[in-house]
Parts: sequence; structure tokens; C-alpha cells
Amino acid sequence: MTPEEILAVEKNIVLTLKNIYDPDIPVNIYDLVLIYEINYDPSGTADIIMTLTAPNCPAADFIMEDVRMRVEGITGITSATINLVFEPEWDKDMMSEEAKLELGFM
Repeated sequence: MTPEEILAVEKNIVLTLKNIYDPDIPVNIYDLVLIYEINYDPSGTADIIMTLTAPNCPAADFIMEDVRMRVEGITGITSATINLVFEPEWDKDMMSEEAKLELGFM
């Protein structure tokens, strides 16, 4: 893959993540900064390190499976691994400016 093709896949991952929402919060998981790291390998694998707003989130399995399925649906990705972490602990101050505005924190 060329550097441009790799960049295009990485952009598609971000765009995809911006279309996934926590069912209880009207902001996408990317702008909530629930995604800590995205690692794409041109061989077709994507590893995503993410968190949730709370360790006992009842939608955890749903959100993680949604991320995996949607990322695996991107051209250039054959498999995605989603790693759930709780360090650092998520805090509302981590949200993007857009998310804070959407939720009325600004």
C-alpha cells in the first residue's frame, strides 16, 4: 500500500468511529474520546484501544461489537481487535470541544 492509501484507511477508521454512539449519550465515541489509540497495519489489521464512560456500562458489549463490525467493514481491513481499558479513567474533561458544546458543558 502507498502512504496515501494507508492514510485513507486511517481516515476511514476515524470517520467510522465518528458514526458510533453510546446509546445513552448523544455524542459519538470518537468525540467523547473513548478511543485512546488506533493502530492500523497495511496487512489489514486494526487494533483499537478504547474505554467506556463507566466500567459497569450496560452497553459495553454492544458498543465494542459495533466498533469491531464497522471497522472490519472498511475496505482495506480484514480484522479488528478491540481492547477495552480503564486506565486512564475516562473523565468528561477528556471530551472534544464539540462534544462538550453538544452536551452543554460549555
